[in-house]
Amino acid sequence: MTEHRIKSRFLYHYLHDPSAIIGSVLMVVFILAALLAPVLAPQNPYDLETVSLANFLQPPVWMEGGQAPFWLGTDDQGRGIFSTMLYGLRTSLLVGFSVVAVAGTFGVLMGLLAGYYGGWIDVVTMRLADTFFSFSTTLMAILLLGLFKERGVITVVVAICIVDWVRYARTMRGSVMEVKQEAYIMAAKATGAGDVRLLFKHLMPNAIAPIFVVVAVDLAVVIMLEATLSFLGVGVPITQPSLGMMIAIGKDYVYAGMWWMVLFPGAVLILLVVGINLFADWLREELNPKIERNA
Repeated sequence: MTEHRIKSRFLYHYLHDPSAIIGSVLMVVFILAALLAPVLAPQNPYDLETVSLANFLQPPVWMEGGQAPFWLGTDDQGRGIFSTMLYGLRTSLLVGFSVVAVAGTFGVLMGLLAGYYGGWIDVVTMRLADTFFSFSTTLMAILLLGLFKERGVITVVVAICIVDWVRYARTMRGSVMEVKQEAYIMAAKATGAGDVRLLFKHLMPNAIAPIFVVVAVDLAVVIMLEATLSFLGVGVPITQPSLGMMIAIGKDYVYAGMWWMVLFPGAVLILLVVGINLFADWLREELNPKIERNA
């Protein structure tokens, strides 16, 4: 099958799968909203010069007492919910993409080496992976964050990466162990190709496809994990915008009728994760060789 035909098949299946389109549209909308937060947000919710306690706990603009520019109401600090959500999206996506990039790169390299060389490298890598995999990712992240003195986005990313690389390593190892038995790998060895050439020119390009599915699924997992950690108060500091922290603050006011402090950031978080999962499900089916789909 030529490269052009593969691309055409992918595009055809994508355009005829409503869930894939809905998922990707949701992802693009939220990514653009996060990138354009300084332009779209009526206020910078973390600029003390633009925030006033006189505006605290205002309802959405369509309710009695609501007023512009606080379209979705305000929180207990006088920050607009809409503005804070946009900046919170930036934190969620920054953590998500950073973890996927760092943990994914490290995990892929470890899995590549373990699957190709085998022996003690494989044993050590997989036993280490099994050790991390046997613990809850959330509990491990909480433990690691408790050991760090500084709190911030970088700290959260590092804590999650320490346990998140395992899924990439295990997936890549399994894929490499299948691909390295192919005839073209044996032919490359016979022609005298070195290990570096075999690993990065022949093995990795042909074994990397399952990693794309792991990336898509893991992005949603990491975003939800960051929100969970922030909700529990061990994630990003209170000076950093976070959807999880918004929900944590708002839950104390729900029974007082200030439902907008939880509903809107919760809805954004859910829609973002649902969008990523819809796209990931389509990608999983598309890259699964056991599933035959009509081109």
